[in-house]
Amino acid sequence: MYVAKDDRYEKMKYKRCGNTGLFLPLVSFGLWHNFGTNDDFDNMKTMCLTAFDEGITHFDLANNYGPLPGSAEANFGKILSSELMPYRDEMIISTKAGYDMWPGPYGDFGSRKYLIASIDQSLKRLGLDYVDIFYHHRPDTDTPLEETMGALDQIVKSGKALYVGISNYDGETMLKAAEILKSMNTPFIINQNCYNMFNRTIENNGLKDLAPKSGKGIITFSPLAQGLLTNRYLNGIPTDSRIGKGGLFLHESDVNEKRLSQITALNEIATKRGQTLAQLALSWILKDDDITSVLIGASRPSQILDCVKCIENTTFTEDELKQIDLITKD
Repeated sequence: MYVAKDDRYEKMKYKRCGNTGLFLPLVSFGLWHNFGTNDDFDNMKTMCLTAFDEGITHFDLANNYGPLPGSAEANFGKILSSELMPYRDEMIISTKAGYDMWPGPYGDFGSRKYLIASIDQSLKRLGLDYVDIFYHHRPDTDTPLEETMGALDQIVKSGKALYVGISNYDGETMLKAAEILKSMNTPFIINQNCYNMFNRTIENNGLKDLAPKSGKGIITFSPLAQGLLTNRYLNGIPTDSRIGKGGLFLHESDVNEKRLSQITALNEIATKRGQTLAQLALSWILKDDDITSVLIGASRPSQILDCVKCIENTTFTEDELKQIDLITKD
């Protein structure tokens, strides 16, 4: 029987999410990859327990994570049931809906029908009465924003989620969503968006500036650019990497001569700082007060142990920041 380490909260740092009472660990654990139908269950369990032992209290999912869709929630539900349920009140569990989940016109985007059906399905797979955060996973320009936000409001008021968030929204749309949710007294607390040294979209679409001004948190996914900002590709493409396995979101063409040159230069900065490249990439995101937490993924426990060390040094000199900007500029 699993017993969590007593010193786990001494290992991690926690930050208030926006202007709410909720704290998140600086490093959160995402189950986007490696928790699907054909992945090794014992490895999934070991990764989750390793994360929790390191003080990572936040576990992030979505209805369609797999493959097959739903399998990540089902697998995590088994781990909760067998190992982590005694610690449920020490955990933040989030899930989402907004991408294609089931056939037909009602299993995608942002309708009230889809979101409410999805949270019910997610709770069954997870074996829970509620999740801590429920997100709309992406904007839906064909559904009125009032309908989508109204569904999030109903989900909270029915007791199926404590807080709500939105994902992949730009700053302007986030403000519109915030106003609607505020009018209903719905606890909208967080934005989840892609952000890393190679992807600065939230710096340019208003979100990084407007979210903290609105009292909302930001949690970033793909902080390591799907593994590019690690030592995995410094010497070629490993056969067991996402590219080597024919991943959907990273391809051989992404590891071109320019990108390899950038990765090598960034690794030199990391080495001078006494960090791995992954730690550098995570620390660079966490240097800003605007960011609440970074979502890491992993394929083995050792990657989690490496990543959490990023919190030991999140301070950068002006020269380091200038070098990083120069290296990563397209």
